[in-house]
Amino acid sequence: MNPTKNDLSEANRLKIVALCQERLADAIDLQTMSKQAHWNVKGPQFRALHELFDEIHTAMLGYIDLIAERAVQLGGQIEGTARSVAKRTSLPEYPLEARSCPDHVEAMSAVLATFGQGVRAAIGRSEDCDDADTADMFTEISRGVDMHLWMTESHKQQA
Repeated sequence: MNPTKNDLSEANRLKIVALCQERLADAIDLQTMSKQAHWNVKGPQFRALHELFDEIHTAMLGYIDLIAERAVQLGGQIEGTARSVAKRTSLPEYPLEARSCPDHVEAMSAVLATFGQGVRAAIGRSEDCDDADTADMFTEISRGVDMHLWMTESHKQQA
């Protein structure tokens, strides 16, 4: 840990940095999956999904920075390389064979839901470490992920 005058205990800072590392790996993985979907989606909903997946990508870039910088603010060192992410991610593998709009909607919904679940768990774990700031950050991320999940799932519902 790097020295800091942050008033959270070192034990709690260590836990939060580890938590941020977990969620960071998932966030980077989801960000790359959103581009996989963006580039490869085909079908009648192409334009809307192409743009939605790009919006998810942009949102994930912001979340990645929030998570990584929070860990560093607490004295941590972050690992954000592709190899590190591949070892650490808890998200399901994105189906590389997905081509159709329904296939990508289903796959993206699954990874967004799994990521959201992990982020919500991180809120409670942050609160357990008396870190309201990190809990608030994860709450912000959770709201955004839920919005993108809703927008994605809306493409599979019939009026």
